[in-house]
Amino acid sequence: MQTVSLSFFRFASLSDRLWALTMMGLGRLSMPRVPGIGFWKLCGSGTGEGFTPLPNTAVYAILATWPDEETARRQTGTASIYQRYRRRAAEDWTVFLTPTSARGAWSGVAPFTVTEAPCPGPLAALTRATVKPSIAMKFWRKVPDISAMIGSDRNVAFKIGIGEVPLLHQVTFSIWPDTASMADFARKDGPHAQAIRAVREGNWFREELYARFRVLGDSGSWQGGSPLNRLDRPA
Repeated sequence: MQTVSLSFFRFASLSDRLWALTMMGLGRLSMPRVPGIGFWKLCGSGTGEGFTPLPNTAVYAILATWPDEETARRQTGTASIYQRYRRRAAEDWTVFLTPTSARGAWSGVAPFTVTEAPCPGPLAALTRATVKPSIAMKFWRKVPDISAMIGSDRNVAFKIGIGEVPLLHQVTFSIWPDTASMADFARKDGPHAQAIRAVREGNWFREELYARFRVLGDSGSWQGGSPLNRLDRPA
């Protein structure tokens, strides 16, 4: 069963932030050497909750695929590249997932192998797009309203925007208590629905990927605790 890890690291000092920025380039040398790793990406984030074009120099992420959950937990905990990030970070959190649906491509490949059918319970959603340069400003004008909308939805347990290249490569990641709450958000007529229509009608993206995952568990903390604990709170 393919397992996907998404690790977030928050850096406090200026020197640690500069180190994390340089690792966006240097880390590419180390990632392929991690035993058992498949597809991987090093990402930065945007300010606020990540849904802005302005880089957040404090938060970085590593996404990786693994053959199973045991390997994912072992390597994200002990591999030297992860340990280096963890030593520098003021806080880190990793969520473990398994794909239940996926369509599209990331850097020309389909990174997620679906081995399980969707099931009741918490799920995560990931969207990734390469924005056409001529459309970038129009796309980012839509994003703040969407961010405000998702931020006000009490059902969402965690949400963040990350990416490989500012302005042009955007990844959104969110965790929901169930399919119904996520579908309800997607169906609401508002900035999100309007943006989806604009994307489809204007052919804004060069490449798209949409995936959903079953949440397996997590390790570490974010903002002082596990975001998965919010799945148990009343909506």
